[in-house]
Amino acid sequence: MNGTLYVVATPIGNMDDITIRAINILKEVDIIAAEDTRNTLILLKKLNINNTKLIANHKFNEKHQCDFFINQLLSGKNIAIVSDAGTPCISDPGCILVNSAIKNNIKVVGISGASAVITGISISGFNALSFAFYGFLPRTNSEIKEAIEKIKDSSISVSVFYESPLRIKKTMRLICEIFPNSEICLCNDMTKMYERIYRGTPTTVLEELNNNQNSEKGEYTLIINNLIEKNNKPKYNEEISLESKIVDYMIKNSCTVKDSIKEISKKDNISKNELYNASLHLKEVFSYNNSNE
Repeated sequence: MNGTLYVVATPIGNMDDITIRAINILKEVDIIAAEDTRNTLILLKKLNINNTKLIANHKFNEKHQCDFFINQLLSGKNIAIVSDAGTPCISDPGCILVNSAIKNNIKVVGISGASAVITGISISGFNALSFAFYGFLPRTNSEIKEAIEKIKDSSISVSVFYESPLRIKKTMRLICEIFPNSEICLCNDMTKMYERIYRGTPTTVLEELNNNQNSEKGEYTLIINNLIEKNNKPKYNEEISLESKIVDYMIKNSCTVKDSIKEISKKDNISKNELYNASLHLKEVFSYNNSNE
């Protein structure tokens, strides 16, 4: 009988933020696949877990290690994946093993707990019925700018990034240029010693960062609320008809009505039924004009 693969969330800082269920799983499994065995060992000692076997599973070896872990699971061993902090597979190693386990019909169980993304959104005050998470920002200015500019065309107003304490001021300067009127919630070192939440426009947040002597301590979760920017743009339905949108897309992309409807629906989050009805209206208009020539 196959073993079970457990995806176990661990604290993002404060050691008390671990669930009782997570503790029990870490005690009971045969192997813990850890992003960094040294960091996980500190947590296990804190929890008085001394006998569970630890094996490294980080971004540099996870492809190589995957076959070993799958063979262990197929032989009946239970394995827990943990990252250094938070929930595995969310900008952390783990998804390669999880995906392989699923393909091998091995049971995968999530042990919920801390996540910097969810914790940050929960205290942002932004309406996040939907949000986009982009993980860690790239390193160069041009790549960071490109990543941030992606949210301009997104129909989702709330966007979340991770950023290094050594690069956060550079990133905030770029946000000041690109989204000067957006709302920012910047969470630093959450649940830990230097925890601080910055709120306001990009300019005010950058000013606070510059005045904080501890700003380069602890990781950052950056939440951008772009509602202000979007509300300053004219609403599409108030100025351009759906019929015009379809024709414009067809001409610019040399495509059919069907393809136009599909792509516009995806890009602008418009119902396919609405677009289809608009295409029927277009057909009626053209038929009428042709009959009166």
